[in-house]
Amino acid sequence: MMTALIVIDVQNDFCPGGALAVPGGDEIVTGINDIMSQYDCVVLTQDWHPAGHSSFASSHDNAAPMSVTEMPYGPQVLWPDHCIQGSQGAAFHPQLNTNPADMIIRKGYNPAIDSYSAFFENDHKTPTGLEGYLRTRGLSDLMMVGLATDFCVHYSAVDAAKLGFTVTVRTDLTRAIDFDGSLDAAQTEMRNAGVTFI
Repeated sequence: MMTALIVIDVQNDFCPGGALAVPGGDEIVTGINDIMSQYDCVVLTQDWHPAGHSSFASSHDNAAPMSVTEMPYGPQVLWPDHCIQGSQGAAFHPQLNTNPADMIIRKGYNPAIDSYSAFFENDHKTPTGLEGYLRTRGLSDLMMVGLATDFCVHYSAVDAAKLGFTVTVRTDLTRAIDFDGSLDAAQTEMRNAGVTFI
């Protein structure tokens, strides 16, 4: 079996000091670097929003960050402005080794729709192209690490499992926002989809 390491959104804005910092987000970087050589393929994902993205609270009148609004594709958390294209916040953590990456996939660049998953935008229909890349490379098993466990890792893992990949999440190499019980809910949904945790 060919296995890919999917490194999700290890970017400055998701690490301490960033616009949407995940507690301990920087603690996983060394561990991720250490395991890259163990995999047949390494894919990095990168949140890549245009300024004024519709998922930003600042794009909605009187909306508070972390509030939820209804979008045409369903409920959407309104985030602080983060990972704006070309910004320092959108850059990978400076200690993350990007050299082994076979592919970098950018998501969330459509101003009208957010994209948590590495496989689909939040309408759950518009593909990013990652599935096709993995299948043409013969990669059937996926190991997922990165940020944040309860959002982008969660949605990526569930989508991958639904697409028929064998999916494992390294819990020691992920960190969560844990927004209003989101971590427990995400872990339950991942388990129900057949995702394995180690």
